[in-house]
Amino acid sequence: MVIESMASQGKEPTFCMGDDIPLAVLSRRPHMLYDYFKQRFAQVTNPAIDPLREGLVMSLEVNLGKRGNILEVGPENVSQVILSNPVLNEGELESLLKDPFLKAQILPTFFSIRKGIEGSLEKRLYKLCEAADEAVRNGAQLLVLSDRSDELDATKPAIPILLAVGAVHQHLIQNGLRMQTSIVADTAQCFSTHQFACLIGYGASAICPYLALETCRQWRLSTKTVNLMRNGKMPTVTIEQAQKNFCKSVRSGLMKILSKMGISLLSSYCGAQIFEIYGLGKDIVDLAFCGSVSSIGGLTLDELARETLSFWVKAFSEDTAKRLENFGFIQFRPGGEYHGNNPEMSKLLHKAVRQKSETAYLVYQQHLANRPVNVLRDLIEFTSDRAPIPVGRVEPALSIVKRFCTGGMSLGAISRETHEAIAIAMNRLGGKSNSGEGGEDPIRWSPLTDVVDGYSPTLPHLKGLQNGDTATSAIKQVASGRFGVTPTFLANADQLEIKIAQGAKPGEGGQLPGKKVSAYIARLRNSKPGVPLISPPPHHDIYSIEDLAQLIYDLHQVNPRAKVSVKLVAEAGIGTVASGVAKGNADIIQISGHDGGTGASPVSSIKHAGGPWELGLTESHQTLISNGLRERVILRVDGGFKSGFDVLMAAAMGADEYGFGSVAMIATGCVMARICHTNNCPVGVASQREELRARFPGVPGDLVNYFLYVAEEVRGMLAQLGYEKLDDVIGHTELLKPRDVSLMKTQHLDLSYILSNVGLPKWSSTVIRNQEVHSNGPVLDDTLLSDPEVANAIDNETVVNKSVKIYNVDRAVCGRIAGTIAKKYGDTGFAGQVNLTFTGSAGQSFACFLTPGMNIRLVGEANDYVGKGMAGGEVVVTPEENPGFAPEDATIVGNTCLYGATGGQLFVRGKAGERFAVRNSLAEAVVEGAGDHSCEYMTGGCVVVLGKVGRNVAAGMTGGLAYILDEDNTLIPKVNKEIVKIQRVVAPVGQMQLKNLIEAHVEKTGSSKGAEILKEWDTYLPLFWQLVPPSEEDTPEACADYEETTSGQITLQSA
Repeated sequence: MVIESMASQGKEPTFCMGDDIPLAVLSRRPHMLYDYFKQRFAQVTNPAIDPLREGLVMSLEVNLGKRGNILEVGPENVSQVILSNPVLNEGELESLLKDPFLKAQILPTFFSIRKGIEGSLEKRLYKLCEAADEAVRNGAQLLVLSDRSDELDATKPAIPILLAVGAVHQHLIQNGLRMQTSIVADTAQCFSTHQFACLIGYGASAICPYLALETCRQWRLSTKTVNLMRNGKMPTVTIEQAQKNFCKSVRSGLMKILSKMGISLLSSYCGAQIFEIYGLGKDIVDLAFCGSVSSIGGLTLDELARETLSFWVKAFSEDTAKRLENFGFIQFRPGGEYHGNNPEMSKLLHKAVRQKSETAYLVYQQHLANRPVNVLRDLIEFTSDRAPIPVGRVEPALSIVKRFCTGGMSLGAISRETHEAIAIAMNRLGGKSNSGEGGEDPIRWSPLTDVVDGYSPTLPHLKGLQNGDTATSAIKQVASGRFGVTPTFLANADQLEIKIAQGAKPGEGGQLPGKKVSAYIARLRNSKPGVPLISPPPHHDIYSIEDLAQLIYDLHQVNPRAKVSVKLVAEAGIGTVASGVAKGNADIIQISGHDGGTGASPVSSIKHAGGPWELGLTESHQTLISNGLRERVILRVDGGFKSGFDVLMAAAMGADEYGFGSVAMIATGCVMARICHTNNCPVGVASQREELRARFPGVPGDLVNYFLYVAEEVRGMLAQLGYEKLDDVIGHTELLKPRDVSLMKTQHLDLSYILSNVGLPKWSSTVIRNQEVHSNGPVLDDTLLSDPEVANAIDNETVVNKSVKIYNVDRAVCGRIAGTIAKKYGDTGFAGQVNLTFTGSAGQSFACFLTPGMNIRLVGEANDYVGKGMAGGEVVVTPEENPGFAPEDATIVGNTCLYGATGGQLFVRGKAGERFAVRNSLAEAVVEGAGDHSCEYMTGGCVVVLGKVGRNVAAGMTGGLAYILDEDNTLIPKVNKEIVKIQRVVAPVGQMQLKNLIEAHVEKTGSSKGAEILKEWDTYLPLFWQLVPPSEEDTPEACADYEETTSGQITLQSA
């Protein structure tokens, strides 16, 4: 599946749902060594890079050969071979072997088991290291570790190439020889992007994946492929093209893996070991992966040799010759690898919730209890020194379900029916549903009053409703794409969640395939139907911990009643991140496990990034306690939750609230077809197609039943342990002990980290959960709101004019006023006017989340994020009278202005910083110059720049228009031409639009540059370029012959 997609389309396969197979060390199936490694990723400590739109800062170049002292200049320091990327084909490897300077030496990597398996692998590795050592001392500048052989022998298996590379790399470092040579792997054991990344991360400079290339050739020649191409079911590619496609997809996959960690050069990644290990013991790690974190121990070298052998012997059996075995690691296969979300489990669950039958739920519980070991918590059981108590004394189910939340699934990834049914069910229980990153329809915010026989005209597509139901999501998500984030959306939330990372694919943004963007979805997201929506990695206003703290501040500002949560993904070191987030004034920290679900994501991300939540939760809880911060935040955890057992496990490890994602979808009807990314979901759970959505079987009552059963299961277990309420067990790891269970691969797992304890919080979990929302302290907005004139204008929709002094400690000014107006009147309903003039230097997020009717003027200068998320109104920024410099040459507002704006106008007399108008979806702006990446990811609106811009303009811009003045003809090379078309302003309507905006700019700011352009209009108009994305090509502003066609149609109709 992986190679086929890479060879035919040149890109990694997209898949969906999460990674619900056991960790490699827990699995009963043999896994390749790479599967024990998880890629690390940046969250909060440093930003990820965007490889799709900002690839200009990245390079995969590698140098082979001896490296001298970089400070000494001389000819011997430059005699290296430079490769444009680390993927070699057979021909390129051949020419490296012949290179006279490199004196390449081939080291075969096989070990013999003739004398038994014990110690055989270790002995051979020491010999290999010595051979490498000798070769380097004899002047070899290139070591080729190869598992190619003409005669394969059943008693001489190949060493896992990652182990060989790692061992040689570490050995040469310890002997001070590493800079004298480069390592190349010539291997059959490498075909996916994660495997390439592992080899490079542990010391290889280049890889020749000879078996993968041979597979590409065989695939192209197979009769099946030839027939598909002949029938037009698959694009035709030649054998050369198939291999080139494969290499291209590996290159783009490597860029993405580097970018998750915020690394721009492959040369910095080589040997950097940016991985965590789950399931390898100390002897392997010290030998080949020294310095990598392996917190749970695991396989010894002999056990690894056995696993390697079990793969190797299959090659010599008769069955394999006929057909290769499908292990079922990605798709569920009967007889293949165990999947946590399997068809049998979903059938049992549907039966229990639809028939409301307790016995059926018990069968489901049994099924989970008897499953193979799948996750770390399956290796632990409960123990208690108290006598059991009657269930009647345990806290009621209705108070337990208030701690439950559902996962952040966006409307778009799942259908409207599913999204609303989940929200209604959670609101009935008093739990919390999550909007995901796609916004929300305002019709869902008021309780239903028109229900008859379970149906309501307000939400006609749902069944099983009751009067008083609300379809609002209590938790509203703010992600990097800012889709649907308007002031009203924020003002109507009980909680606001900042999505830093997603369990299924940490370190990258979301993606919604174009065929899922229906007219309804496009309206909620302020974008164009049919155009795919990719959220960037989170690096615009959550670049570092300071920026994250600023976003938390902004959200507390616009809605002081909502708690703010930050969603992180488990990895080693998350405790430090969690402490920073707590100090940044978050109210809730959510830890997601690597096994979370997703609507669409590249396979390698689903499989190979992020860690188990058991470790992430333990580390966060304990680090917060050690730093005296645990009482400040609620800890919420999610990832693969299925039952009350999971809830109680998470509670004992320290969590206050529990999130259910995939299982909530299963309870509403999902059958785990695992085709969410294709828009063809057979039960209408994850499809936007009308005819499939009509098949949606779920009713809110099903989900209510499920959560009540889970809560009853928790009560039963609490009674067994002798405790009356969840508060009494949260953080009590002494209730956990290792379970006596034999694993197929090793008995050396060490769970002491999860079972350790550093103390308990000073308050009970209930007190922590019920504390007040953290405040921003006294702010300028409160002073303004308490002014009787301003209050009167907001209450009675009248006009008020005010002048105020502002200092750079006044952050997110106007946000709280906007939130107050939005809560009362919605995004467009306010008929009054609040006109505020500020003088001075404004802090970050000036005029964020403005609503129509707010006209803000700043005389002075502003910091980053001006007009972030504004939905209407007007912002004018101009320097004071006679500033003593030319305003059009000075930067007067900071970076990332108008991020995610959905309306309004911004006029700036002066230049803006980087990423101007990123993700702007409807605002109009005039500015006199901008930095790099302007108009990035724009989906609507109009931006006019009366001056120079930086590099990479309009990357990922799928809607809206930009007009840029190019006086010295330097713009063309700076534009990212992947999507937009560049043309002169020829359409009369476009010329009018441009002129009107400049006229308004001159009138409001007194801009001398704008005035000069208007005075010499005929000279300046031909110097403007218009940037037009495909979705805008047929609009009157962009299309010169637009009027003729419309008038032509009119004459036809009258005839």
